Amino acid sequence: MTFRSIALSAALTAAVAAAAVPAAAFDITQMTPEESAAFGAQVRSYLVDNPEVMIEVMNALEARQQQAQAASDSDIIAANSAALYQDDGSWVGGNPEGDVTVVEFLDYRCGYCRKAHSEVQELVKSDGNIRYVVKEFPILGEDSVTASRFAISVLQTAGPEAYAKVKDAFYTSFRGEMSEDNLRGLASAAGADPAKVIAHMATPEVEAVIRANHELAGKLQIQGTPTFVIGEQMLRGYLPLDGMRQVVDEARG
Repeated sequence: MTFRSIALSAALTAAVAAAAVPAAAFDITQMTPEESAAFGAQVRSYLVDNPEVMIEVMNALEARQQQAQAASDSDIIAANSAALYQDDGSWVGGNPEGDVTVVEFLDYRCGYCRKAHSEVQELVKSDGNIRYVVKEFPILGEDSVTASRFAISVLQTAGPEAYAKVKDAFYTSFRGEMSEDNLRGLASAAGADPAKVIAHMATPEVEAVIRANHELAGKLQIQGTPTFVIGEQMLRGYLPLDGMRQVVDEARG
């Protein structure tokens, strides 16, 4: 039995007990085996006759869990705000002076990151007042690590404009293996020096960014991509454009 089912069972039992007998007269710990069996039969009969109770209890339980998670996320975000918003190793796009910061933890091999890419671009472009921070968070194997090392190397050796082109290309046009030849071509297309980018990929400076992002993700309890941090909220997974806009509005409000 899962924790959720245990909690739901306990909540249902309490709800039925409260409805069935006066609070002062009910003490489940003092029941005889016969009384316990009769009570179980009564609970079952009540739920069969009133199945909507199960839905109500489940919704209340989920709402309570979501509220607890949101409160926990808010505290964790506040405790790690400097690493989230002010580190020197992350690319910053959009409006650097924007009134809301959107942080994305991404993996270039993640299908949902690819799905979110164009919508995040549209969000940042259409809003005009969003500061967009990217955290390279490779978690899907060696190709993910290679892609992140390459992108970070481009940022460190060729600058933010070249990085933006590489980031976009990984989602929209880059196909094939993460071979050196393919990466050289991608670097050249982004206006970066291929030889310099490839040579820099294995340096401690690149490794430090990936390590710091993984450590930060651990503190934030992030286990998948994409994950967004917007204001005091953490969005674990893909969210359509309208939903993203709503969360940004909430952060401003």
